[in-house]
Amino acid sequence: MLLEDYFFAMRKNLMLKSFGCYLKSGLLLSQLAWMSACSNLPYYAQAVNGHWELMRRSQSIDTVLADPATDPKLRQALGKVTEIRNFASQELKLPDNSSYTQYADLQRPYVVWNVFAAPELSLKLKEWCFLQVGCVKYRGFFSQTDAERYAEELRQQGFDVHVGGISAYSTLGWFSDPVLNTFIDYSEMNLARLIFHELAHQVVYVQDDTTFNESFAAAVEHEGVQRWFERRGTTLEQATLRNRQERESAFTTLVFKYRKELQMLFQSEMGELEKRAGKQRIFEALREEYQHLKKDKPDFAVYDAWFAQPLNNAVLATVSIYTQLLPAFQAILRQHDHDMEKFFIAVNELSQLDKAERGLRLQQAAEAQKQWMSAER
Repeated sequence: MLLEDYFFAMRKNLMLKSFGCYLKSGLLLSQLAWMSACSNLPYYAQAVNGHWELMRRSQSIDTVLADPATDPKLRQALGKVTEIRNFASQELKLPDNSSYTQYADLQRPYVVWNVFAAPELSLKLKEWCFLQVGCVKYRGFFSQTDAERYAEELRQQGFDVHVGGISAYSTLGWFSDPVLNTFIDYSEMNLARLIFHELAHQVVYVQDDTTFNESFAAAVEHEGVQRWFERRGTTLEQATLRNRQERESAFTTLVFKYRKELQMLFQSEMGELEKRAGKQRIFEALREEYQHLKKDKPDFAVYDAWFAQPLNNAVLATVSIYTQLLPAFQAILRQHDHDMEKFFIAVNELSQLDKAERGLRLQQAAEAQKQWMSAER
């Protein structure tokens, strides 16, 4: 996972799986009576309508490429997507289906907007539960206005809130996820990591465990991008990838350092007023250390946009969704000699365990990864 883009254009909205289940099986209408008794009905309706609109706009990439009126830049990008898509199935053993074989221009910068929320004095993200898909740590909207309106409602309830524009989402294989205008202009590196990441969600998905799902997909993404540039990239491109991954690691380490300080503060016996003051001091210290880090490493300026936004518990907590379990999955991949098929089998077996046992196994794997990395230094 290439984090530099996740934190200003976070991409996923897996709650769409629930609509896929019902739409594809033809059961949606039969469920509306039950759903009408639920306050979630308008929310489900906007999601169904939004996804249908996306499907309506989709057309085969082959059709777009065959059209002489297609913009040359778009033609080149879609050709690269086709190469990446084939690589994903052949090299990474990701699903060989019709996902990312269609293109849709939504004529807007993001496909959905996700709302994240955490209590004022806690880093535990609020969860929302949906039919079939289970509970996730964000709520997605196809309308930015609706997302901002809902975010404001949560702020009025005292939550720290973050709204992030999302470039892509996965229906977990229930539909053919298309290539979108919201990410078609990405660099080759970012196109590859997005496609690898989203296809990984079709391999393993665990209800009620967002961090597991995103960290697993991040591990697949890391491995995929590494292999893509080893086989197809220039020496300069490979060096650029290594530098970026090192930068991401340093950024994550920095954020986790202050996340830990906040966690200790919130769990302390201090009163609420003291905790609020301490919280602000910690965020100020985080910004200050970032400025010092940037002086020594000017390329860290790519994170200026992340630090320019209002920092709060919701913003900080979203970082861990994508990184918390990444070392553990990388260790499991390493244990299986980077054989993707064996890796997927092992992760699928892990996903069948109860959450406590799964967490213990992942913790053990993360410790093994730490030891390997120390030995390699």
